[in-house]
Amino acid sequence: MAFNPNYPSVEDLRSKAKKRIPKFAFEYLDGGCNEDVSLARNTSEIRKIQLRPRYLRNTAISTTKTKILGMEFDAPFGIAPVGLQGLMWPNAAEILAKSAFDHNIPFILSTVTTTSIERASELTEGKAWFQLYNPAEDALRNDIIERAEAAGCKVLVLLCDVPTFGYRPRDIRNGLALPPKMTLANILQILGRPAWALNTLRFGQPTFETLKPYTPKGLNLKQLGKFMDKTFSGKLNKERIQPIRDRWKGKLVLKGVASEQDTQDAIRMGFDGIIVSNHGGRQLDAAQSSINALLEIAEKYNDQIEIMMDSGLQSGPDIARAMAAGAKFTFMGRSFLYGCGALGTNGGDHTISMLKTQFKQVMEQLCCEKVENLPKHLIKLS
Repeated sequence: MAFNPNYPSVEDLRSKAKKRIPKFAFEYLDGGCNEDVSLARNTSEIRKIQLRPRYLRNTAISTTKTKILGMEFDAPFGIAPVGLQGLMWPNAAEILAKSAFDHNIPFILSTVTTTSIERASELTEGKAWFQLYNPAEDALRNDIIERAEAAGCKVLVLLCDVPTFGYRPRDIRNGLALPPKMTLANILQILGRPAWALNTLRFGQPTFETLKPYTPKGLNLKQLGKFMDKTFSGKLNKERIQPIRDRWKGKLVLKGVASEQDTQDAIRMGFDGIIVSNHGGRQLDAAQSSINALLEIAEKYNDQIEIMMDSGLQSGPDIARAMAAGAKFTFMGRSFLYGCGALGTNGGDHTISMLKTQFKQVMEQLCCEKVENLPKHLIKLS
């Protein structure tokens, strides 16, 4: 599927999306935490990775097909879980779930996004992955897991890198910290973005659809914030993970791994895979970049557990760099939502097609036939 030539890069999509999304929603999507040091470091350090082509040899046509967790996908990247997708662009979660299915790449549904487990499963014919933001109460946890299983989800992703909410100055100024509030400034921003406003009227105010059965009716925004704080605990340990591992029969992935020690623990606890990540630079501004954590972890543990990565990736070359550095698969979040913000219902298809094209060009330029051969092209810098 061809992409729109007017927007040949993620940065083009971002620029267009910024003009179509209200400032408070765009800054929620675009920002990191504190001074955005980790946000910037993620991408800048990925781009220090260099790859060596091998021109003078006979090679077949490059293929981007990739296997992870026993499943084959058409490209080595998927759509990362993002909360409140419908706030950034109305119906974005459903747009992206459908596009991921059409392009045969994974879509990970967040517990706190704006479509339900059941709807995401319907759009992807049971191929969506589900990311669990761990409930404080066992009964609620078990019910959500049972719903994911009934919906046909094959992969459950546990989030470990939110023991506390990140300190995000933009969101605080904009009233988007929990509990959120709608200020006069935010209302004026909405009036200045008519396409976003009309689509929000069409699809309705975004809500946590998966959590609707558990949310008391009639809560105001302040009460909703207190309910979320009380109901969910981001802290994970062996005692909280073991009942999930015992209950869940599909593949189990730990997202947010940033150290060798947590990798070792994940292996001992029976996880099938990990996603090396620092939450897109949104939690700890003093964090190591995701690519540098990946380099350390992959070197020692790539033969013991399937290692994936997100945070900081913004292009096909970035994906190739991460794969060469030891990732078996990658995920991106913001890029796809920039696509929705820029192009609406066409945003998912466009962004996936663009990234596929960029990535395949890198493969062919390197004369690399298979994705799993990319590490052979890594230039190891001292």
